[in-house]
Amino acid sequence: MTIIRSILLFALAALAEIGGAWLIWQGVREHRGVLWIGAGVAALGAYGFVATLQADANFGRILAAYGGVFVAGSLAWAMLVDRFRPDRYDLIGAVICLAGVAVIMYAPRG
Repeated sequence: MTIIRSILLFALAALAEIGGAWLIWQGVREHRGVLWIGAGVAALGAYGFVATLQADANFGRILAAYGGVFVAGSLAWAMLVDRFRPDRYDLIGAVICLAGVAVIMYAPRG
């Protein structure tokens, strides 16, 4: 159950961070205004909070592992929201990143 909870927290953190950055992008680059920017800032703050809910107490480990989740999540967001079509190298890179997450977070430690 701990691994499932951790994966769900990583997914929630990715949604908050990637979504927050996207909202700010929309507010600034697409001229949607200050409300979009404010919503993005709030979502980025939520990301910072969600990351603290991981069971592992090592900030560096959590942040390093989240980097791999961020890579894969950003590509997924781009596909779903922006209709981006990743090529095989994007997908291979995302799989490598997620394999790194699995090693960092879930390898047995003694």
